[in-house]
Amino acid sequence: MSNEVNRVDTGSEKKTLILALIAGMCGDALLSWVTMSEVSFSIFPLIALVLSVQALYQEYLRNPVSEDIPLVGLACFFVGAFGHSAFVKAQYPDAGSNFFAIVVSLLLLVWIGKKLGFMDRSTRTE
Repeated sequence: MSNEVNRVDTGSEKKTLILALIAGMCGDALLSWVTMSEVSFSIFPLIALVLSVQALYQEYLRNPVSEDIPLVGLACFFVGAFGHSAFVKAQYPDAGSNFFAIVVSLLLLVWIGKKLGFMDRSTRTE
């Protein structure tokens, strides 16, 4: 029974992190539209942002949150925002360099991997 509870909590945590990533991407898409003349308006990032924030709030109300998830969720939000920024700047090189956004995204991804235990040597099976 305890394995089933752990699986549900892990699924809930993954859902929270993915929704935070989507919210970051959509937030940066709207910010890019406001600040860059090359980027045209689309209603879809606004819809996706509203739905992802609503789903994050519902998930927060339904399931208890473990200690590390709020900070890791914030990091996932910034990975989405900086990742989308790097993507847009790769599409429009005149908008500036995407080096900073790529470096920040990669550093945050390494930190998230360590926090979630993907880079822990003791958990690897050989």
